[in-house]
Amino acid sequence: MGKSGRDEAMNRMRLILPGLAAAILCGTLSLFAGDAAAVKPCSDAKNKMDDVYCIGQRNVAHRSIISVQKEIGIGKKYADEIDRSSKLVKDPVITEYVNRVEQNIAENSDAKVPITVKVIDSPEINAFTLPGGFIYVNTGLLHAAGSEAQLAGVLAHETAHVACRHWASSATKQTLLQYAMIPLIFTPMSYPVYIGLSEGLNFGVPLAFLKFSRDDEQQADFLGLQYMWKAGYDPDAYLSMFAKIIQEQRRSPGSVPSIFMDHPPTRERIINAEEEIKTILPKRSEYLVSDSEFQNVHERLDDLLSHIKKVEAASNKPTLEKREPGSGQPASTNGGQTTESDKPPVLKRRD
Repeated sequence: MGKSGRDEAMNRMRLILPGLAAAILCGTLSLFAGDAAAVKPCSDAKNKMDDVYCIGQRNVAHRSIISVQKEIGIGKKYADEIDRSSKLVKDPVITEYVNRVEQNIAENSDAKVPITVKVIDSPEINAFTLPGGFIYVNTGLLHAAGSEAQLAGVLAHETAHVACRHWASSATKQTLLQYAMIPLIFTPMSYPVYIGLSEGLNFGVPLAFLKFSRDDEQQADFLGLQYMWKAGYDPDAYLSMFAKIIQEQRRSPGSVPSIFMDHPPTRERIINAEEEIKTILPKRSEYLVSDSEFQNVHERLDDLLSHIKKVEAASNKPTLEKREPGSGQPASTNGGQTTESDKPPVLKRRD
Protein backbone atom coordinates (compact mmCIF):
# COMPACT_ATOMS: atom_id res chain seq x y z
CA MET A 1 0.00 0.00 0.00
CA GLY A 2 1.35 3.40 -0.98
CA LYS A 3 1.60 6.46 1.16
CA SER A 4 -1.60 7.90 -0.27
CA GLY A 5 -3.47 4.67 0.57
CA ARG A 6 -2.23 4.68 4.15
CA ASP A 7 -3.25 8.31 4.56
CA GLU A 8 -6.72 7.52 3.24
CA ALA A 9 -7.08 4.59 5.66
CA MET A 10 -6.00 6.74 8.60
CA ASN A 11 -8.53 9.40 7.65
CA ARG A 12 -11.28 6.79 7.57
CA MET A 13 -10.28 5.54 11.04
CA ARG A 14 -10.43 9.06 12.39
CA LEU A 15 -13.97 9.34 11.13
CA ILE A 16 -15.05 5.90 12.40
CA LEU A 17 -13.49 5.90 15.87
CA PRO A 18 -15.49 8.80 17.38
CA GLY A 19 -18.75 7.24 16.21
CA LEU A 20 -17.71 3.81 17.52
CA ALA A 21 -16.72 5.28 20.88
CA ALA A 22 -20.01 7.13 21.09
CA ALA A 23 -21.92 3.96 20.29
CA ILE A 24 -20.04 2.00 22.95
CA LEU A 25 -20.60 4.78 25.48
CA CYS A 26 -24.31 4.98 24.71
CA GLY A 27 -24.65 1.23 24.97
CA THR A 28 -22.87 1.22 28.31
CA LEU A 29 -25.03 4.02 29.65
CA SER A 30 -28.15 2.24 28.46
CA LEU A 31 -27.02 -0.90 30.25
CA PHE A 32 -26.47 0.99 33.49
CA ALA A 33 -29.76 2.79 33.02
CA GLY A 34 -31.51 -0.56 32.72
CA ASP A 35 -29.87 -1.79 35.93
CA ALA A 36 -30.88 1.40 37.71
CA ALA A 37 -34.47 0.87 36.65
CA ALA A 38 -34.38 -2.69 37.94
CA VAL A 39 -32.92 -1.80 41.35
CA LYS A 40 -33.71 1.74 42.41
CA PRO A 41 -32.24 3.36 45.51
CA CYS A 42 -34.45 4.27 48.43
CA SER A 43 -36.06 7.64 47.82
CA ASP A 44 -35.32 10.66 49.98
CA ALA A 45 -39.01 11.32 50.39
CA LYS A 46 -40.17 11.82 53.95
CA ASN A 47 -42.91 9.22 53.57
CA LYS A 48 -41.10 6.02 52.64
CA MET A 49 -43.98 3.70 53.48
CA ASP A 50 -45.03 3.62 49.82
CA ASP A 51 -41.52 2.99 48.49
CA VAL A 52 -40.75 -0.73 48.21
CA TYR A 53 -37.10 0.10 47.55
CA CYS A 54 -36.88 1.45 51.11
CA ILE A 55 -37.84 -1.88 52.72
CA GLY A 56 -35.28 -2.72 55.39
CA GLN A 57 -33.98 0.88 55.46
CA ARG A 58 -37.00 2.48 57.11
CA ASN A 59 -38.52 2.31 60.55
CA VAL A 60 -42.15 1.20 60.51
CA ALA A 61 -42.34 0.29 64.22
CA HIS A 62 -44.95 2.15 66.23
CA ARG A 63 -43.83 4.00 69.31
CA SER A 64 -44.06 2.19 72.61
CA ILE A 65 -42.67 2.62 76.10
CA ILE A 66 -42.34 -1.17 76.27
CA SER A 67 -38.83 -1.99 75.11
CA VAL A 68 -38.14 -4.48 72.34
CA GLN A 69 -36.41 -6.82 74.79
CA LYS A 70 -39.37 -6.76 77.19
CA GLU A 71 -41.73 -7.46 74.31
CA ILE A 72 -39.62 -10.43 73.22
CA GLY A 73 -39.54 -11.72 76.80
CA ILE A 74 -43.32 -11.54 77.13
CA GLY A 75 -43.82 -13.25 73.79
CA LYS A 76 -41.35 -16.01 74.65
CA LYS A 77 -43.08 -16.75 77.94
CA TYR A 78 -46.37 -17.46 76.20
CA ALA A 79 -44.74 -19.14 73.21
CA ASP A 80 -43.18 -21.62 75.64
CA GLU A 81 -46.62 -22.25 77.14
CA ILE A 82 -48.11 -22.90 73.71
CA ASP A 83 -45.22 -25.21 72.79
CA ARG A 84 -45.77 -27.28 75.93
CA SER A 85 -49.53 -27.50 75.67
CA SER A 86 -50.31 -27.74 71.97
CA LYS A 87 -49.77 -30.38 69.31
CA LEU A 88 -46.82 -29.05 67.35
CA VAL A 89 -45.90 -30.65 64.05
CA LYS A 90 -42.40 -32.08 64.43
CA ASP A 91 -41.85 -33.39 60.91
CA PRO A 92 -38.57 -31.74 59.78
CA VAL A 93 -39.56 -31.53 56.11
CA ILE A 94 -42.75 -29.60 56.90
CA THR A 95 -41.32 -27.36 59.61
CA GLU A 96 -38.14 -26.53 57.69
CA TYR A 97 -40.12 -25.69 54.58
CA VAL A 98 -42.47 -23.31 56.40
CA ASN A 99 -39.52 -21.76 58.22
CA ARG A 100 -37.64 -21.25 54.94
CA VAL A 101 -40.61 -19.45 53.41
CA GLU A 102 -40.91 -17.24 56.50
CA GLN A 103 -37.20 -16.42 56.64
CA ASN A 104 -37.31 -15.33 53.00
CA ILE A 105 -40.16 -12.98 53.90
CA ALA A 106 -38.39 -11.76 57.05
CA GLU A 107 -35.17 -10.98 55.16
CA ASN A 108 -37.19 -8.84 52.78
CA SER A 109 -39.15 -7.00 55.46
CA ASP A 110 -38.70 -4.17 57.95
CA ALA A 111 -38.63 -6.50 60.97
CA LYS A 112 -35.81 -5.73 63.41
CA VAL A 113 -36.12 -8.86 65.58
CA PRO A 114 -35.54 -12.56 64.80
CA ILE A 115 -38.72 -14.34 63.78
CA THR A 116 -39.56 -17.95 64.56
CA VAL A 117 -42.46 -19.85 63.05
CA LYS A 118 -44.00 -23.13 64.18
CA VAL A 119 -46.80 -25.33 62.86
CA ILE A 120 -49.71 -26.40 65.07
CA ASP A 121 -51.74 -29.52 64.32
CA SER A 122 -55.18 -27.95 64.05
CA PRO A 123 -57.73 -28.05 61.21
CA GLU A 124 -58.70 -24.39 61.68
CA ILE A 125 -57.68 -21.99 58.90
CA ASN A 126 -55.63 -19.61 60.99
CA ALA A 127 -52.26 -18.10 61.84
CA PHE A 128 -51.41 -15.74 64.68
CA THR A 129 -48.54 -13.72 66.07
CA LEU A 130 -47.35 -13.26 69.65
CA PRO A 131 -45.29 -10.27 70.79
CA GLY A 132 -41.63 -10.24 69.84
CA GLY A 133 -41.64 -12.29 66.65
CA PHE A 134 -43.31 -15.64 67.45
CA ILE A 135 -45.59 -16.80 64.62
CA TYR A 136 -47.80 -19.90 64.62
CA VAL A 137 -49.45 -21.46 61.57
CA ASN A 138 -52.17 -24.11 61.70
CA THR A 139 -52.08 -27.18 59.50
CA GLY A 140 -55.57 -26.13 58.39
CA LEU A 141 -54.05 -23.04 56.79
CA LEU A 142 -51.41 -25.11 55.02
CA HIS A 143 -54.19 -27.27 53.61
CA ALA A 144 -56.25 -24.26 52.53
CA ALA A 145 -53.33 -22.58 50.76
CA GLY A 146 -53.17 -23.58 47.12
CA SER A 147 -49.62 -22.43 46.51
CA GLU A 148 -46.47 -21.33 48.25
CA ALA A 149 -47.29 -17.74 47.31
CA GLN A 150 -50.61 -17.92 49.19
CA LEU A 151 -48.82 -19.26 52.27
CA ALA A 152 -46.19 -16.54 51.89
CA GLY A 153 -48.94 -13.91 51.78
CA VAL A 154 -50.29 -14.94 55.18
CA LEU A 155 -46.79 -15.12 56.65
CA ALA A 156 -45.98 -11.69 55.21
CA HIS A 157 -49.09 -10.28 56.90
CA GLU A 158 -48.03 -11.73 60.26
CA THR A 159 -44.47 -10.49 59.72
CA ALA A 160 -45.82 -6.99 59.20
CA HIS A 161 -47.46 -7.16 62.65
CA VAL A 162 -44.04 -7.98 64.07
CA ALA A 163 -42.24 -5.23 62.13
CA CYS A 164 -44.77 -2.60 63.23
CA ARG A 165 -44.74 -3.78 66.87
CA HIS A 166 -48.52 -3.62 66.87
CA TRP A 167 -48.86 -5.42 70.19
CA ALA A 168 -46.46 -3.09 72.03
CA SER A 169 -48.16 -0.08 70.50
CA SER A 170 -51.59 -1.35 71.51
CA ALA A 171 -50.41 -1.97 75.07
CA THR A 172 -49.06 1.56 75.23
CA LYS A 173 -52.31 3.05 73.98
CA GLN A 174 -54.16 1.19 76.69
CA THR A 175 -51.93 2.98 79.21
CA LEU A 176 -50.29 -0.27 80.28
CA LEU A 177 -46.98 1.49 80.40
CA GLN A 178 -45.32 0.37 83.60
CA TYR A 179 -43.57 -2.97 83.69
CA ALA A 180 -45.29 -3.77 86.99
CA MET A 181 -48.64 -3.46 85.22
CA ILE A 182 -47.78 -5.80 82.35
CA PRO A 183 -48.96 -8.96 84.18
CA LEU A 184 -52.41 -7.40 84.53
CA ILE A 185 -53.05 -7.92 80.83
CA PHE A 186 -52.59 -11.66 81.18
CA THR A 187 -55.83 -13.55 81.49
CA PRO A 188 -55.99 -16.17 84.25
CA MET A 189 -54.93 -19.69 83.36
CA SER A 190 -58.51 -20.84 83.89
CA TYR A 191 -59.90 -18.36 81.38
CA PRO A 192 -60.74 -20.09 78.08
CA VAL A 193 -58.78 -18.36 75.35
CA TYR A 194 -58.88 -19.55 71.78
CA ILE A 195 -55.49 -19.49 70.09
CA GLY A 196 -56.32 -21.33 66.91
CA LEU A 197 -56.38 -24.85 68.36
CA SER A 198 -59.32 -27.13 67.76
CA GLU A 199 -58.86 -28.60 71.25
CA GLY A 200 -59.78 -25.26 72.85
CA LEU A 201 -57.20 -25.74 75.60
CA ASN A 202 -56.49 -23.00 78.13
CA PHE A 203 -53.03 -21.51 77.87
CA GLY A 204 -53.52 -18.25 79.69
CA VAL A 205 -52.52 -16.41 76.52
CA PRO A 206 -53.94 -12.89 76.52
CA LEU A 207 -56.71 -12.52 74.00
CA ALA A 208 -55.27 -9.11 73.13
CA PHE A 209 -52.15 -10.82 71.76
CA LEU A 210 -54.20 -12.41 69.02
CA LYS A 211 -56.35 -9.45 68.01
CA PHE A 212 -55.35 -6.19 66.39
CA SER A 213 -57.25 -3.03 65.55
CA ARG A 214 -58.77 -2.36 62.15
CA ASP A 215 -55.96 0.11 61.37
CA ASP A 216 -53.32 -2.44 62.39
CA GLU A 217 -54.85 -5.05 60.09
CA GLN A 218 -54.95 -2.58 57.22
CA GLN A 219 -51.30 -1.70 57.75
CA ALA A 220 -50.32 -5.37 57.95
CA ASP A 221 -52.07 -5.90 54.61
CA PHE A 222 -50.32 -2.87 53.13
CA LEU A 223 -46.80 -3.81 54.24
CA GLY A 224 -47.33 -7.56 53.86
CA LEU A 225 -48.00 -7.11 50.15
CA GLN A 226 -44.75 -5.17 49.83
CA TYR A 227 -42.80 -7.89 51.65
CA MET A 228 -44.33 -10.51 49.35
CA TRP A 229 -43.30 -8.55 46.31
CA LYS A 230 -39.75 -7.95 47.51
CA ALA A 231 -39.36 -11.66 48.40
CA GLY A 232 -40.31 -12.49 44.82
CA TYR A 233 -43.92 -13.65 45.22
CA ASP A 234 -46.93 -12.58 43.19
CA PRO A 235 -48.98 -10.30 45.51
CA ASP A 236 -52.18 -11.35 43.72
CA ALA A 237 -51.87 -14.65 45.61
CA TYR A 238 -52.81 -12.82 48.81
CA LEU A 239 -56.09 -11.74 47.22
CA SER A 240 -56.79 -15.31 46.13
CA MET A 241 -56.21 -16.44 49.74
CA PHE A 242 -58.74 -13.81 50.84
CA ALA A 243 -61.22 -15.29 48.38
CA LYS A 244 -60.67 -18.80 49.80
CA ILE A 245 -61.34 -17.65 53.35
CA ILE A 246 -64.54 -15.87 52.30
CA GLN A 247 -65.67 -18.94 50.37
CA GLU A 248 -64.95 -21.23 53.32
CA GLN A 249 -66.90 -18.97 55.67
CA ARG A 250 -69.89 -18.92 53.33
CA ARG A 251 -69.74 -22.67 52.75
CA SER A 252 -69.44 -23.52 56.42
CA PRO A 253 -70.32 -20.64 58.77
CA GLY A 254 -68.24 -20.80 61.91
CA SER A 255 -65.46 -22.82 60.24
CA VAL A 256 -63.14 -19.82 60.26
CA PRO A 257 -62.02 -18.91 63.81
CA SER A 258 -63.79 -15.94 65.33
CA ILE A 259 -60.48 -14.29 66.17
CA PHE A 260 -59.44 -14.41 62.52
CA MET A 261 -62.86 -13.13 61.50
CA ASP A 262 -62.79 -10.16 63.88
CA HIS A 263 -61.09 -8.37 61.01
CA PRO A 264 -62.21 -10.46 58.05
CA PRO A 265 -61.12 -10.01 54.45
CA THR A 266 -63.84 -7.43 53.85
CA ARG A 267 -64.51 -5.77 50.53
CA GLU A 268 -62.74 -2.67 51.84
CA ARG A 269 -59.55 -4.59 52.57
CA ILE A 270 -59.68 -6.30 49.20
CA ILE A 271 -60.19 -3.00 47.34
CA ASN A 272 -57.29 -1.41 49.23
CA ALA A 273 -55.03 -4.37 48.42
CA GLU A 274 -55.99 -4.27 44.75
CA GLU A 275 -55.24 -0.55 44.61
CA GLU A 276 -51.84 -1.02 46.24
CA ILE A 277 -50.90 -3.78 43.80
CA LYS A 278 -51.90 -1.55 40.90
CA THR A 279 -50.28 1.73 42.00
CA ILE A 280 -47.39 0.97 44.37
CA LEU A 281 -45.92 -2.41 43.52
CA PRO A 282 -43.80 -2.41 40.35
CA LYS A 283 -44.60 -5.11 37.84
CA ARG A 284 -42.23 -8.06 37.55
CA SER A 285 -41.65 -10.15 34.46
CA GLU A 286 -41.70 -13.29 36.58
CA TYR A 287 -42.39 -14.37 40.16
CA LEU A 288 -41.03 -17.02 42.48
CA VAL A 289 -42.79 -20.34 41.89
CA SER A 290 -42.19 -23.41 44.03
CA ASP A 291 -45.36 -25.39 43.52
CA SER A 292 -43.65 -28.79 43.20
CA GLU A 293 -42.01 -28.49 46.63
CA PHE A 294 -45.22 -27.06 48.07
CA GLN A 295 -47.15 -30.04 46.69
CA ASN A 296 -44.64 -32.45 48.22
CA VAL A 297 -45.09 -30.80 51.61
CA HIS A 298 -48.88 -30.99 51.18
CA GLU A 299 -48.71 -34.71 50.50
CA ARG A 300 -46.35 -35.29 53.41
CA LEU A 301 -48.68 -33.35 55.69
CA ASP A 302 -51.63 -35.45 54.55
CA ASP A 303 -49.70 -38.65 55.29
CA LEU A 304 -48.63 -37.36 58.70
CA LEU A 305 -52.12 -36.31 59.78
CA SER A 306 -53.58 -39.56 58.49
CA HIS A 307 -51.09 -41.52 60.60
CA ILE A 308 -51.86 -39.40 63.67
CA LYS A 309 -55.59 -40.04 63.26
CA LYS A 310 -55.03 -43.81 62.99
CA VAL A 311 -52.89 -43.84 66.13
CA GLU A 312 -55.46 -41.79 68.06
CA ALA A 313 -58.31 -44.01 66.84
CA ALA A 314 -56.43 -47.14 67.92
CA SER A 315 -55.71 -45.72 71.36
CA ASN A 316 -59.40 -44.88 71.87
CA LYS A 317 -60.72 -48.37 71.07
CA PRO A 318 -62.53 -50.11 73.97
CA THR A 319 -60.66 -52.97 75.64
CA LEU A 320 -62.39 -56.38 75.39
CA GLU A 321 -62.17 -58.77 78.34
CA LYS A 322 -60.63 -62.15 77.70
CA ARG A 323 -62.77 -65.19 78.54
CA GLU A 324 -61.68 -68.56 79.89
CA PRO A 325 -61.73 -71.19 77.13
CA GLY A 326 -65.08 -73.00 77.05
CA SER A 327 -66.45 -71.19 80.10
CA GLY A 328 -68.12 -68.25 78.47
CA GLN A 329 -67.01 -66.25 81.53
CA PRO A 330 -64.47 -63.42 81.69
CA ALA A 331 -60.97 -64.56 82.47
CA SER A 332 -59.99 -64.32 86.10
CA THR A 333 -57.60 -61.58 87.06
CA ASN A 334 -56.74 -62.98 90.52
CA GLY A 335 -54.76 -66.06 89.60
CA GLY A 336 -57.83 -68.32 89.09
CA GLN A 337 -59.19 -67.84 92.62
CA THR A 338 -62.91 -67.17 92.76
CA THR A 339 -63.97 -64.47 95.14
CA GLU A 340 -67.40 -63.68 96.53
CA SER A 341 -67.71 -60.81 94.11
CA ASP A 342 -67.01 -63.17 91.20
CA LYS A 343 -69.82 -65.61 92.11
CA PRO A 344 -73.14 -65.20 90.32
CA PRO A 345 -76.02 -63.98 92.49
CA VAL A 346 -78.19 -66.68 94.10
CA LEU A 347 -81.72 -66.63 92.78
CA LYS A 348 -84.37 -67.67 95.25
CA ARG A 349 -87.34 -69.55 93.88
CA ARG A 350 -90.65 -68.11 94.86
CA ASP A 351 -93.14 -70.42 96.49
